[in-house]
Amino acid sequence: MSEQDYYQTIDKAGFAEFKDRGSRFLAFAFPMATVEEFKQQLQQLKKEHPKAVHHCFAYRIGLDGNLFRVSDDGEPSGSAGRPILGQIDSKELINLGIIVVRYFGGTLLGVPGLINAYKSAASMALQLIPVVQKPVEVVYDLQFDYTRMNDVMVIVKQYNCTIIMQEIQLFCHLRIGIPKARLVDVLYKLNDLHTIEVKKVKLFP
Repeated sequence: MSEQDYYQTIDKAGFAEFKDRGSRFLAFAFPMATVEEFKQQLQQLKKEHPKAVHHCFAYRIGLDGNLFRVSDDGEPSGSAGRPILGQIDSKELINLGIIVVRYFGGTLLGVPGLINAYKSAASMALQLIPVVQKPVEVVYDLQFDYTRMNDVMVIVKQYNCTIIMQEIQLFCHLRIGIPKARLVDVLYKLNDLHTIEVKKVKLFP
């Protein structure tokens, strides 16, 4: 899977509601790239829905798909988080999370009913959001003299690199994501400018 040049994700949030025998399942799907972003979103939803009995979730981050987590948040084991993750995986998506907030309606649904409810809510939320294809990017730090700023920005724009962070002073520091498919070309052009320090950033341990 790591050889791919593109990956599928969502670039905006979506919401759907599923009801079964009085219980309401509110599904929130949203793009994210770090566990920190996910935690903020979860805290926010817990604040907005303090009376909900469960806040179950799943997320998957990173190209190799190894960074993921599921939570049943008090529901029977395997009845919530896994079905939610199953919907993310069935569409082969990464860098997103889905949180399903449940309001209990007074009737126990049983494990099959819960699996169906969490799966359906997650599926409905994802159906409302267009899937986007994004280039796999390799992150590099660039350091250079301010006089080279224009030359660098021309290359960044020409190859649709993402600017992750920039510090513009007499000496500039730019962190960019270079589309993997164009990496050789971009590095060649940057190194051609000579006075630029180009360093690959290791994001994951």
